Amino acid sequence: MTATTTAPITAPPPAHTEKRPSGRLRAWATRAPLLPALIFMIAVTQLPFVATLVISFFDWNSLYPDARQFTGFANYSEVLTDAALRKSVWTTILLTVAVVLASLVLGLGLALLLDRKFRGRGLVRTLLIAPFLVVPVAAALLWKHVLYNPEYGLLNGLLHYVGGPQPDWISGTPLLAVEASLVWQWTPFMMLILLAGLQSRDHQQIEAARVDGASDWQIFRHLTLPHLRRYLELGALLGSIYIVQNFDAVFTITSGGLGTANLPYTVYQSFYQAHENGLASAAGVLVVIGSIIIATFALRVVSSLFREEASRA
Repeated sequence: MTATTTAPITAPPPAHTEKRPSGRLRAWATRAPLLPALIFMIAVTQLPFVATLVISFFDWNSLYPDARQFTGFANYSEVLTDAALRKSVWTTILLTVAVVLASLVLGLGLALLLDRKFRGRGLVRTLLIAPFLVVPVAAALLWKHVLYNPEYGLLNGLLHYVGGPQPDWISGTPLLAVEASLVWQWTPFMMLILLAGLQSRDHQQIEAARVDGASDWQIFRHLTLPHLRRYLELGALLGSIYIVQNFDAVFTITSGGLGTANLPYTVYQSFYQAHENGLASAAGVLVVIGSIIIATFALRVVSSLFREEASRA
C-alpha cells in the first residue's frame, strides 16, 4: 500500500498595493491653484477693511496725528446721532428706494416689450442696454451738461421750442435730477434680469390659459407676475447694493449740495475735507454692514432661483 502525500496549499503572495494619497491631500492639491487668487483677494479687500475697522475706534484727525486716541464706539455713536449724518442716511434711503422702484417698473415694461417678436428687436435690445455700459462718471456728466444745463441743455431746448419755461433743473429739483440719471443707467440692468425671467416661463401653461379664454391682463397678473417675483426681488436687492454705495452721480451733478449728500458722499466729506479719519471709517463700516445684510438676502434669492431651475430640469 503506497501512501500518497499532498503538498500543503499555500496562499499566493499578496499583491503589491500602491499607496494612494489621502482624501485631505487630494483636496489640498485641487485647491492649491486657487490659493494665489485667494491671497490676493484677502490682501486687496479684507486687510483694508480690517484697517478701516481698527481706525474707526480712534479719534483720529489727520491734521493732528499725535493727538489720536482710542475712543471705542464713540465714532459709531456720533454717526448715529449726528444730525447731518442722519440726514445723509435718510437721503440715501430715499435715493435708493426711488431709483430701485422706478428702474424696476420701467425695466419690467421694456422686458415685456423685448419678450415679443418684432423686426429690429436685436438692435432695440442693444440700444436699451447701452446706458448700463456707460461709465458712471461719464453718465453723470452727460446728464449735468447735455440735458440739465439751463442755457444749452436739451431739456430746456425742447421746452424753448414749444414755448415752455426754462427751469434750472439741478437747483430746482436736485434730488430728482440725481435720481433721474441713476434710473436711466440702472433700468437696463433691471430689464435684463426680468427679461431672463420672462424667457424662462412655461409657454405651454400660457398657451393653455389662452385656450381657456384668459385675457392678456389675467395672464400677466396670475401667471407672469408670480413667476417674476423672485426676479423682481433679485433685481431690487442687487440694485440696492449698488445704489446705496453710489457716489459718482451725487458728486458730479450736485457736489453733495442742496440736500443730496448721501452716506458715501458724507464719508468722503468727513475723510477728505474734515480729515476725520476715525469718523469717516465708522460711517464706512456701517455702509459695508448694510451692504452685507442686503447681499445676504440677494444670495438667498439667487440660491432659491437655482433650486427652482434644478427642480424643473
